[in-house]
Amino acid sequence: MTSTTGVPSDATDDWWRSAVVYQVYVRSFADADGDGTGDLQGIRSRLPYLRDLGVDALWLTPFYRSPMIDGGYDVADYRDVDPMFGTLADFDAMIADAHALGVRIIVDIVPNHTSSAHPWFEAALAAAPGSPERGRYLFRDGRGPDGTEPPNDWESIFGGPAWTRVADGQWYLHLFDPAQPDLDWRNPEVRAEFEGVLRFWLDRGVDGFRIDVAHGMIKEEGLPDVGHSSATGQRQVELLGRGRLPYFDQDEVHDIYRAWRPILDSYPGGRMAVAEAWAESPQRLARYIGPDELHQAFNFDFLEATWSADSFRKVIDTALAESTIVGAPTTWVLSNHDKKRHVTRYGDGAVGLRRARAAALLMLALPGSTYLYQGEELGLPEFLDLPDELRQDPSFLRTGESRDGCRIPLPWSGTVPPYGFGPEGGADGWLPSPADWAGRTVAAQTGDPASTLELYRTGLGIRRAHPALGGGELTWLDTEPGVLAFARAGADPTGLVCVINFSGTPVKITGYGTPVVSSEPLTDADGVFELPVDAAAWFQPAAAG
Repeated sequence: MTSTTGVPSDATDDWWRSAVVYQVYVRSFADADGDGTGDLQGIRSRLPYLRDLGVDALWLTPFYRSPMIDGGYDVADYRDVDPMFGTLADFDAMIADAHALGVRIIVDIVPNHTSSAHPWFEAALAAAPGSPERGRYLFRDGRGPDGTEPPNDWESIFGGPAWTRVADGQWYLHLFDPAQPDLDWRNPEVRAEFEGVLRFWLDRGVDGFRIDVAHGMIKEEGLPDVGHSSATGQRQVELLGRGRLPYFDQDEVHDIYRAWRPILDSYPGGRMAVAEAWAESPQRLARYIGPDELHQAFNFDFLEATWSADSFRKVIDTALAESTIVGAPTTWVLSNHDKKRHVTRYGDGAVGLRRARAAALLMLALPGSTYLYQGEELGLPEFLDLPDELRQDPSFLRTGESRDGCRIPLPWSGTVPPYGFGPEGGADGWLPSPADWAGRTVAAQTGDPASTLELYRTGLGIRRAHPALGGGELTWLDTEPGVLAFARAGADPTGLVCVINFSGTPVKITGYGTPVVSSEPLTDADGVFELPVDAAAWFQPAAAG
């Protein structure tokens, strides 16, 4: 059921505060036309699966017209769908179906840079130095007697210099791939263009935006040297989130978001924006969030926590303290399209999967919103054995580091690759699938109470229905070393308790009530439950009286 505004009829302006958002890597989610690439019709066909999984919203990675040098994060036309993914009519049909199922849609916006195939950049290359066309980007003369040296020492996030020289001798900035030239956000034309892009997709009914490189649009005046380069043994990207860089987290970037927020607020249904932002301190990150800027920023510290009670406790405490500062709930995320899947980060194999299942229950019990990455509900590991010649990540070509292993097409059914990713008889997936994923498909796990998929379905169902979860407070409980336990109360006076065992031995659990879900089977001896190693469980305390 939808309202006349096109957003779910039960929408409230604060829906995002406790939402479970599922990230769809469009190219790898579901292939409807059989060409080996995921598409919008594929997403549309799988919406009931996502509704039944229990998510509140989908975040779609870029599906705009693009040469796909960086998986669509090199946009050539921000107002159209790339033919490999479908058409604008396909997008409209998909979002209408999603809203009818009560699922909201968040789309990626990529404002730091365009594709080198964007008409603006093509015009800039054809124009003279100092022209208005070049003024939309960051073109500069080189250093040295003949201008043969880059304008400064900035490095690309993908490795190598952040400058490329063009035929007339000038250089242009690209903090990522050379096919992704950075825009000059001090140019009013750039700002007006993206305000128009926001309205274009808001008018089509999108419920929010994930802002790519939200910290990057403004560069320090004069483009000064960093004074630190990979020649010293440490790449500049390693300073990200730990130190100041003249091309990230400049104060003026907040002017952009103060201009965007009234646009979002002018639409009904609580349209929102979440930042992919890195800053050198919690205080600077907090500046992106507030009633006059953005609604949320990703909590990457949770994703980077090591497998220990101390590490997770510190990250959770810090995030909750930050959320108090900004007056907005934190976001929790274990994996995304840029990071190695957490099954593998936690040890891979059976150990990694056990820990990933436990981490899922921990995450879903925390106050705030949760972002899931497609396939984590299936317990998918990183595909580490992907042949180098098949890798497509531009970072791999420059640094040897690849994100392709977490972008493998999703396995839906069947016993051989590509596991129902597309229609029978269709092309293989755009990246190959491992030969041993038959037991990890949606079909294989559906109905199996021991499967990771059914664990997610159960956990998400309880989270949605239980008044203690979602919003509200967290209270830590005393435990033995290596164990974390906390109570959630919310609107339910009896609350719910989450316990996770990071220690190397099973632990006895008593006094927390009845278990409602656990990542591994519990043993029960007259009300004393034993929680296995690398496991988590939720308990429902008995009602008072």
